[in-house]
Amino acid sequence: MSIFVDDATRLVVQGITGREGLFHTMQCLDYGSRIVAGVTPGKGGTEVSAIPVFNTVRAAVDQTAANASMIFVPPAFAADAICEAADAGVKLIICITEGIPVLDMLKVKQYLRLTGARLIGPNCPGLISPGQCKAGIMPGAIHKPGGPIGVVSRSGTLTYEVVHQLTRQGIGQTSCIGIGGDPVIGTSFIDCLAAFEQDPATRGIVMVGEIGGNAEEDAALYVKESMTKPVVGFIAGLTAPPGRRMGHAGAIVSGASGTAQGKIAAMRAGGIHVCDDLGRLGEFCKEIFNHA
Repeated sequence: MSIFVDDATRLVVQGITGREGLFHTMQCLDYGSRIVAGVTPGKGGTEVSAIPVFNTVRAAVDQTAANASMIFVPPAFAADAICEAADAGVKLIICITEGIPVLDMLKVKQYLRLTGARLIGPNCPGLISPGQCKAGIMPGAIHKPGGPIGVVSRSGTLTYEVVHQLTRQGIGQTSCIGIGGDPVIGTSFIDCLAAFEQDPATRGIVMVGEIGGNAEEDAALYVKESMTKPVVGFIAGLTAPPGRRMGHAGAIVSGASGTAQGKIAAMRAGGIHVCDDLGRLGEFCKEIFNHA
């Protein structure tokens, strides 16, 4: 099984005619994802590789029964694109766009509470259920279908590294999710952990965090109180200097909060098996999950 997307997911791509949107649409199609529509205002009535393009998400949903959206829209317009998808009844929205203003995202989160839509991202690689659906920019070839491990990460590139190591160890994945590295995101570590806990095909989870914020500490407490499945954790940014943003907008240590050391301590206190060496995370996972 999987979480959030599967072979029945019907994707609409907002920004399908842009350079990034077009490229990654083709990649998702090649992987086998069901992309049923695209949206670019002013280009309705055209097609992209036999995919119909509409002027609005509402029209796309009405005509194609799309139930998930993948967004490749410039930062200035991305918040409106998210709200448009939610307003059209799309229940899963994957926003790849980086650089959306924090104030815009605060408004988006408030609006999404009224619609019941789930947002993955922004500033994320998306998600994939190997062998079923790729809704994002991750390289599909490194993923191994068949489970039994779920992966959730704040970092796109670290997600790829972890997945590649798992696959080399012969460990398949149920779903892999990059939740995004911005200060304000839609779906949290806890949301993903809860979904993996309920998925009968997932027998263990890898959680990859980084400096900044308190999402990892909150997740560690959730693992301690609510998870029955083993969780392996890794925290990036152990040597990052305080006060300097590292890569993601949310990856910044302020004062005594958000440090890698603090997150690692919270993970261990929550019963998470922490790997200190990214280079051997695959081997570490094999050891932990084989004995779970």
